[in-house]
Amino acid sequence: MCLALPAKVIEICGKDSARIDISGVQKEISTALVDDVAVGDYLIVHVGHAIGRLDPDEAEKTLAYLAEMSEEDARLLAAGSI
Repeated sequence: MCLALPAKVIEICGKDSARIDISGVQKEISTALVDDVAVGDYLIVHVGHAIGRLDPDEAEKTLAYLAEMSEEDARLLAAGSI
């Protein structure tokens, strides 16, 4: 199974790298596969590599869904359901 996450570019670090933020977690990634990356862009990130660009509205919706899932998991864990 593969998982790619939306991430917001917060800094350009070099020709083919950028610092991204995913829900407060920051990491430097390769941007070699995506052209013209800029601060504020949302990228699809898989194992440290940007593999595509994402519409900002869609990225925000996806991040909101992921946050809801995390909150529900925490609630179920506290209730002893999982």
